[in-house]
Amino acid sequence: PASSANGISRASIVKYLSSEFNIDKTKPATKKAFKDGVRKGILIQTGQSFRVKGDKLPEVPEEAKVAIEDIKEGTGPEAESGDTVTVKYEGKLDDGTIFDSANSFEFTLGAGEVIKGWDQGIKGMKRGGKRKLFVPSKLGYGKRGAGPEIPPNADLHFMVKLKNIA
Repeated sequence: PASSANGISRASIVKYLSSEFNIDKTKPATKKAFKDGVRKGILIQTGQSFRVKGDKLPEVPEEAKVAIEDIKEGTGPEAESGDTVTVKYEGKLDDGTIFDSANSFEFTLGAGEVIKGWDQGIKGMKRGGKRKLFVPSKLGYGKRGAGPEIPPNADLHFMVKLKNIA
């Protein structure tokens, strides 16, 4: 079963026990076993996740983040989720190859219309502002890439100017 920083979910454990040992997951005994394990101090429960007392917490990789470098601040209110923004941008791969650019591209910030790295990296910009964004692969196109222009697992570099917030 997959684990988180808190352990493994009850549903994952029951699913595993059912598939590996043919244990009936609908029986009250399964639920009682979890309760008894916690009561006796054998299991540690955090929310809906469990782990055995004394086991090390699983290492959870640090979340990928966009690196932002403000080149020019801009003026007026900051762009926030739900705003329709218009940007001018140029996107490059690590080797400097330009894979895309536009003089005027409009989208709704935070609505999932663009890669996650843009939703994160453009939030907080002001009209007329200019930013360099480094978007790690996980917040870009990830393992699948995008067509022939963006290979799988590619980190992306953008120069973005915020032209308008509506």
